[in-house]
Amino acid sequence: QVHLVESGGGSVQAGGSLRLSCAASGYPFSTYCMGWFRQTPGQERERVAYITSYELTSYADSVKGRITISRDNADNTLWLHMNSLRPEDTAMYYCAAGVSCTRLRADPNYWGQGTQVTVSS
Repeated sequence: QVHLVESGGGSVQAGGSLRLSCAASGYPFSTYCMGWFRQTPGQERERVAYITSYELTSYADSVKGRITISRDNADNTLWLHMNSLRPEDTAMYYCAAGVSCTRLRADPNYWGQGTQVTVSS
């Protein structure tokens, strides 16, 4: 059974930092493309960043230079390091896995339950 479990969300002031983690199990993590998405009520889900099995990365323009995605294939863990947080970064953040990055971008195979990030001004 596949599990993606996010943690590390919370409330911070603008300019602060958070590190999200996603513990994965039940599928061959190292071969999957992994990503972070976020969503606020009434808005479409937005892809924040993703990382290939070879650790190539891609970021949304809105987070470039402030957020870093990384993975530990030995520990089946995905990370999202967030710095210089802004109120507009407030959202529910979801970890997702795709058998390919094409699949991840279109319709991930697996989703986590989400972790809330709130940034106050």
